[in-house]
Amino acid sequence: MNEPHSMTQSADVLPEPGAAAKDCSQALCTQIEEQCNQSSGWIPYSEFMQMALYAPGLGYYSGELRKFGAEGDFITAPEVSPLFAQCIARQVADVLLGMSESRVLEFGAGSGVMAADMLLELERMETLPEQYLILELSASLKQRQHETIKNKAPHLLDHVVWLDGLVEEKFSGVVLANEVLDAMPVECFRINQGTVEALQVHCVNNKLTSEYKKANETIEAAVRRIEERIEVSLPDGYCSEFNPSVSAWLESISTMLEQGMVLLIDYGYAAAEYYHEERQMGTMMCHYQHRAHADPLWYPGLQDITSFVDFTEVAYSAVDAGFDVSGYTTQAMFLMGTGIDELHQQQVTDDVKNQVILSQQIKTLTMPSEMGERFKVMALTKNYDEPLRGFIMQDLRGRL
Repeated sequence: MNEPHSMTQSADVLPEPGAAAKDCSQALCTQIEEQCNQSSGWIPYSEFMQMALYAPGLGYYSGELRKFGAEGDFITAPEVSPLFAQCIARQVADVLLGMSESRVLEFGAGSGVMAADMLLELERMETLPEQYLILELSASLKQRQHETIKNKAPHLLDHVVWLDGLVEEKFSGVVLANEVLDAMPVECFRINQGTVEALQVHCVNNKLTSEYKKANETIEAAVRRIEERIEVSLPDGYCSEFNPSVSAWLESISTMLEQGMVLLIDYGYAAAEYYHEERQMGTMMCHYQHRAHADPLWYPGLQDITSFVDFTEVAYSAVDAGFDVSGYTTQAMFLMGTGIDELHQQQVTDDVKNQVILSQQIKTLTMPSEMGERFKVMALTKNYDEPLRGFIMQDLRGRL
């Protein structure tokens, strides 16, 4: 990549993929090259990222690779400890109470462990939804989710329905999106002598390159809107990114949700912090076998590509879509508000080894140096104005 974003290490130190994985990546490169040839040689970075992550059968999230957990490329909070899903379930249960035909919809349920743990906790609290919907595009992940729920909560499997797209009829309940926004394709931009340039990708003979070119009107308008919000003109050489799809995504959810809550959990910042002058190389990250690195063009389809979430943009888009922004806080404060300490106490035993493991899990979920502050939780509500317990400890909406 000609203009690398800030990452933790070079792709040169990554483990070499196997021959079969390389063949899959090469097949995806061929598709990317075909797309480039249909677009005068270059495609927007967001289009490349969409293909790298979601091309049917070959993209990172739609292929057969194991992505989550110790054997994958990264570990998400639900895999750290069941306490995470149990805390989420407590907030979800509050919203479901009083709804006669409530449903839960989880976007991209990963390994399925959060769905299984939440179903068990909701059952314990006697607030099981009529259905637990999972919107998942990957056939291999659907299968893994089915196996996880069958193993952990077999008697609740008939509550789960897998979807290929949003339901068309209105429904009441809760929409969950844990680490979904960070996996949406972004546009990368650079300020060059006061003008906005956008990153584009080129592919010849299966070899990928990228280059900044003058941005179109849509991308330039989005960057100028960012500058207006943070009340700062971004300096020359400044590189970052933005999510061009979040507004339409929230619109589609609002059209579907008649009453209830959307709970978003992801790593990110408010705009002023996201686009701070010291963060001048953006936030985009690539993950392969628990290593973060700098090159999104490295073997497309074999690695995760993500960027942090601009929660200010999410909040503005949510209001435009008809939601109320009802809470915004750190993951640590949300888990405290939903009773992680109480849940911990309920699991105290004389097993010293088990207690050490449990304490380490809580530290991972809540410590500022781990997931506690880097991850944020945002609640969007519609036709629902009851207090949300996850935000009683701290509410950061004023920083948006």
